Amino acid sequence: MPLQLPLDLPHRPSLTREDLVVSASNRLPVEAVDRWPDWSHPVLVVCGPPGSGKTHLANVWAERTGAVVARPGMIDAILPHPPFAVVLDDLDRGGFAEKELFALLNAARLGGGSVLATSRVLPTALDFSLKDLRSRLSAATLVQLGAPDDDLLTSVLVKLFSDRQLDVEPGAVRYLAERMERSLDRARQLVAAVDREALATKGRVTRPLMKRVLLAQAEPAEPRHEAVAPDRYATGTMEDD
Repeated sequence: MPLQLPLDLPHRPSLTREDLVVSASNRLPVEAVDRWPDWSHPVLVVCGPPGSGKTHLANVWAERTGAVVARPGMIDAILPHPPFAVVLDDLDRGGFAEKELFALLNAARLGGGSVLATSRVLPTALDFSLKDLRSRLSAATLVQLGAPDDDLLTSVLVKLFSDRQLDVEPGAVRYLAERMERSLDRARQLVAAVDREALATKGRVTRPLMKRVLLAQAEPAEPRHEAVAPDRYATGTMEDD
């Protein structure tokens, strides 16, 4: 019987506060964001590698504050309307003019509002030529996100499978977590691929199915690391197929 080809319908991930999984690897940045409006400085910079959860944190803060997610050319229209709340996502590659960034950060410093910026690199590594802009960024509060730990990665995988209402075999989540890149973005991509494969084969999500997906995604068949799943998630014990 031929495989059923799944419709590639978009599945938009939820980035609300309720969907934010907190573990030891991201607890301090989450607490820093949640501390608003009692920030020690009106500008908070969240740094971390791709897939570490920076954009999710920025979305949580924007949802709470009604912040504008700024795009290049928007800042001049924001400044005349204090108190403002502004997200600068991907500051290291956002394409903003240095003068408009300085104007925003300087206005925030003078009490005009709050700014949350995300970046893959530290502020000191940003290649800005404007000295005053570098000074404003160096004065901002800095928090760093690392790669997700076992608890966070496993919890996110369980939630992503649950959101898609997938029937996952015990042990399959740990099998995937041990072999995948430690990235929340990669977790979303792999769960979407597993969903498509399960729909095409009309089967339960098992370790053999995950193995097929990993091979198709050029992920290693052997563990990259040992993923210790939290006790609240059943992992089961099964032999490899």
